[in-house]
Amino acid sequence: MGNKIATREAYGKALVKLSNINENVVVLDADLSKSTKTADFKAVAPERFINMGIAEANMMGVAAGLSTCGKVPYVSTFAMFAAGRAFEQIRNSICYPNLNVKVCATHAGLTVGEDGATHQSVEDISLMRSIPNMTVINPADAVETEAAILAIADYKGPCYVRLGRLAVNTINDEKNYKFEIGKGVTLEDGNDVTIVATGMMVDLALQAKNDLSKEGISARVINIHTIKPIDKELLVKAAKETGAIVTAEEHSVIGGLGSAVSEVITEEVPVPVLKVGIKDTFGESGKPGELLEKYGLTTQAIVEHSKKAISLKK
Repeated sequence: MGNKIATREAYGKALVKLSNINENVVVLDADLSKSTKTADFKAVAPERFINMGIAEANMMGVAAGLSTCGKVPYVSTFAMFAAGRAFEQIRNSICYPNLNVKVCATHAGLTVGEDGATHQSVEDISLMRSIPNMTVINPADAVETEAAILAIADYKGPCYVRLGRLAVNTINDEKNYKFEIGKGVTLEDGNDVTIVATGMMVDLALQAKNDLSKEGISARVINIHTIKPIDKELLVKAAKETGAIVTAEEHSVIGGLGSAVSEVITEEVPVPVLKVGIKDTFGESGKPGELLEKYGLTTQAIVEHSKKAISLKK
C-alpha cells in the first residue's frame, strides 16, 4: 500500500505527460478544470485546452467534431453531467459514428460526499456500457489511472473513464504494473470464493481477503478495471475454480460490474454471484466514509457476502 491519491489527481498528472507524448491530444472541460484537474494540462499546453463553459452537451459535440480532424479529445466534467446530461450526445454524436473521443468523468459514485444525491452518479457505468462501441474503464488507484489514460490515447474509439474525488490507497506497483484494455488482473489467488472488484472497492476487496483468511477461507481477488469489454476468460476460469463469486463496486447493483459479471457467468458456468453495491437507491449528503458505511460498501459487507456465496455452492 502506498500513498493516498485521488484518481482525478492522477488524471491531471497523466494529461501533463500525454501533452508531451501526443501533440494531437486536446482537452475540453465544462468550467470545472480545477476540480477535474484538467487545469494541470491547461498550465502546460494552453493552446490545446478549451473551456467550453457549462455546456456539456455542446462540449461532446465539439469533441466529436475535433476527432474527425485527427485530434484526440479528452473531455471532462463531473460524471453526473457527462454520463447523465450529455448521454444523448455521447450516444449519437460519439458512439454511433464510432469516433475517437475520451470521456474522462470525475466525481463519480457516493464518495463525492457532501455534494449529495444530485451529484452522486451511481448509474454512470450502467449508462455508458449500454451504448454500442463504448469502452468503459474504472481504475482502482493512481497508478492504474495514469496507465489507463496513456493507453486510451493509442486506442481508436470512444472511451469512458470513471474517476473519483476521494483520495484512495495506491495498491499497484508503479514499476511493475501493466495495463491492458479488456484484461482483468488477478491480485490474489484463492480457492473458496472469488471477489471481483472495480475502482475504489478493489482496496476493500484486498482487505476482505485478509479478514477471510483469518477464518480459514481462501479468497481470490480480481481487479476488473475494464467493465466493457469485460474479461470473460478470466471470470469463467475463476468461476470454475472457486465456484462462487462476489462483486464489489461503488455503483448501483443494477447495470454495473455485478450485472456485467452475472451476464458472463450465467451463460458460461452458472455459480452463485452476490453483489456488493448500492441497492437501487439514491445517495445523500455526508462524509464519504459514513456514506460507504451506510450503503454497505465495506470490507465487512464483502466478507459477509463471500461467506453467503460459499454457502450457496452446489
